[in-house]
Amino acid sequence: MKPTISAGAIVYRRDTGGGVRFLLLYHGRGYWNFPKGKVEPGERATAAFLREVEEETGLKRHDLRLREGFRATDRYVFFDKRAPVSHGKGRTVVKIVILYLVETTKRDVRISDEHEGFAWLTLEEAVRISKYQNTKRILKN
Repeated sequence: MKPTISAGAIVYRRDTGGGVRFLLLYHGRGYWNFPKGKVEPGERATAAFLREVEEETGLKRHDLRLREGFRATDRYVFFDKRAPVSHGKGRTVVKIVILYLVETTKRDVRISDEHEGFAWLTLEEAVRISKYQNTKRILKN
């Protein structure tokens, strides 16, 4: 089974008190995550994460500073009921998400129609509201 590859970013900014805030996007039904999306055929992961961050947050490449040397990978499996297969019941999907760490000075973001909201959260807040252990683990590293 060939995995689906996505790329995204852990976006953070420093607040006025010197603390760090992480940007999480709200998908609804208690699900918060990083801006990310599918790597298109022929596209490099770095280009994909920059495209996805801009599409989902409005933050442009010049608004972001890549933290060299950081790259996290999340791998998980889920069942996609919408994906047709011969028996008509969906299919198992293996997903690999490559995440880069980027800093921004921008506070305002413009979310896409894919999301219901966003928040700039402290590390503790981000870990607490994250639904999945993989997301919590990535934030703690």
